[in-house]
Amino acid sequence: MRSFTWTVKPWKEEQNMKCAKKDLLLYAVTDRRWLADGETLYQVVEQAIDGGVTFVQLREKELAKDLFLEEAKEIKKLCNARKIPFVINDSVDIALAMDADGVHVGQSDMEAGDVREKLGLDKIIGVSAQTVEQAKLAEAHGADYLGVGAVFATGSKDDAVEVGPQTLRDICQAVSIPVIAIGGISKENVSQLTGSGICGIAVISAIFAQKDVKAASKELHDLTAEMVTAPAEALQE
Repeated sequence: MRSFTWTVKPWKEEQNMKCAKKDLLLYAVTDRRWLADGETLYQVVEQAIDGGVTFVQLREKELAKDLFLEEAKEIKKLCNARKIPFVINDSVDIALAMDADGVHVGQSDMEAGDVREKLGLDKIIGVSAQTVEQAKLAEAHGADYLGVGAVFATGSKDDAVEVGPQTLRDICQAVSIPVIAIGGISKENVSQLTGSGICGIAVISAIFAQKDVKAASKELHDLTAEMVTAPAEALQE
């Protein structure tokens, strides 16, 4: 397999005070499909935070709006108490209604500049990106961080586009805001992202599909911390 060496572009801390790199180390995206009988999303998010999750995104694609809003308020209280940033996936209206810390949007959702107009300057906006052009445009329009992927094959999103290691590197080089990797990341492959320039990872099933959510979060937190602080070495493509 061919390998190459990364040269990591320094991240400009002063450009992003709302969203520190350390907060993005282990970013959990919720998925209620993995809940056991009688288990609540609040309970598993709490377990994930206990294990080391540093950022929470509430993702609900099918829940009724009133239930979504109620759930968001409860999980926000938990995250606030633990000083964990809490954002809503896609729904700017829900984020506004319950005063979330911000919103994460995809390429097919509301454009970052429009989200910024609605949310104001003090909220966190994350944007999914698969190309350098998308990344640079999102940064120009006010994104605070980027989620880049899928970096590995994933079953969590049917429409996920796989992003190769060279593209991940190019995106990290092209922008000054923090970049996290997403898509198919697990304890078995997270080390393959060493030296890419990312400051953390976003995961779904690697936490919420595990029998012991707290233990899975702790292991992934430690592996990710080791990965992002390791010297830039060859990453295999």
